[in-house]
Amino acid sequence: MELHVRYEGDDDPEKCTARKLARFGLVTLHRSARATPPGIVLDPFAERALSPADAAPDTAEDSTDGGRETDTGVRDRLVALDCSWETAEAEAFRLRGPHRALPFLVAGNPVSYGTPFRLNTAEAFAGALVVLGHRERAEELLSKFRWGHTFLELNEEPLRRYAAAADSTEVVAIQQEYLDAGE
Repeated sequence: MELHVRYEGDDDPEKCTARKLARFGLVTLHRSARATPPGIVLDPFAERALSPADAAPDTAEDSTDGGRETDTGVRDRLVALDCSWETAEAEAFRLRGPHRALPFLVAGNPVSYGTPFRLNTAEAFAGALVVLGHRERAEELLSKFRWGHTFLELNEEPLRRYAAAADSTEVVAIQQEYLDAGE
């Protein structure tokens, strides 16, 4: 699965997880929405939750997709937005592809540790990859950070449950259980 980042460059370069992942050749940075290829856009403002149903079909199934190669290509790419929270909604709107929100997950990074829904770019990609059935790839990304294992440990149960869900509706129902438990 290709990983692309619409990169604004307004974060501290020393703390920017997108830049670090790019240095390791694990993601591709793009300086404009136009240069960013279409893919599943990780958008915290999206109305639909990411689910395993968003994953590209297996190769064996691709031959029966009615020639919708473009749709399959989009589902083979994740696109994250790396910018300040103040401009995130406007910038995400410009990105092409189906927009999906990550369900309830807790940050494991030192800046936002323990804060729900406040993930950095590496955590957002890792969470999405696990939900879409690519846990090994998520572990590879997070291995580049001292705190990476913490994100997976904090979210082990919800990630497992989201990855087993049938669709977005089921993911939202699982998420609601965690939100209700926190009240």
